Amino acid sequence: MLRRAVELGVDHIDTAQFYGPDVANELIREALHPYPEGLVLASKVGALRDEQGGFVAAQRPGQLRAAVEANLRSLGVDRLEVVNLRRMDEHELAADQLIPLEDQLAEMVAMRAEGKIAGIGISTATYAQVQQAIEQAGIVCVQNAFSLVDRADADVLDLCHGANIAYVPYFPLGSAFPGMPKVTDNAAVRAVAERAGASRAQVGLAWLLARRDNVLLIPGTSRVAHLEENMRIADVALSEADMAELEGGA
Repeated sequence: MLRRAVELGVDHIDTAQFYGPDVANELIREALHPYPEGLVLASKVGALRDEQGGFVAAQRPGQLRAAVEANLRSLGVDRLEVVNLRRMDEHELAADQLIPLEDQLAEMVAMRAEGKIAGIGISTATYAQVQQAIEQAGIVCVQNAFSLVDRADADVLDLCHGANIAYVPYFPLGSAFPGMPKVTDNAAVRAVAERAGASRAQVGLAWLLARRDNVLLIPGTSRVAHLEENMRIADVALSEADMAELEGGA
């Protein structure tokens, strides 16, 4: 699946040492190393996995550095093209994990100066935090939750667009958690998909690309057929009427 993605022109793969847990980087290295020229591997730090596979905060500057080193080793590279700092503010954190963003960004900037990181990003961040990261660290991307059925982050998307920063929406088809809204269940999405001769998922992803030209998609899959379906969203043309119906019906 990874090799097919590169064959189809994918040049941006989102990963992290703690994904899997601890297998995603190994699979990427096995399938693609030595990496094709122009392929950007974007990783993430700020969390670890416990023995049960749950996410555990790892927010201290020393933990961020250790995570970058772990990603470098597992991917087999000397420099990571992009590393997203994953804030964990939505969780109840232990006192030693309540780290000021300023201190975290300073460590990320130090690693960039050392050549371990080419570009710094931030993930699950508020508008104010993104502004701070732009000013302090010159970030290149923001990775937040955003989809047709969850547009609470629209102001951050607009901020990134104005600052010429890539916006990378996770949960692009709605939350992966049970009981949360799904783009593919939306009535307007069903109607537009039927007219366009596209799948509901393709319409939801095409809407994101049409929303702003700084959007980079990271829809996950483990199947080649699903990958190929996702790649065909480049051929899904949404009219102004389609966009109005989607935005009004969400």
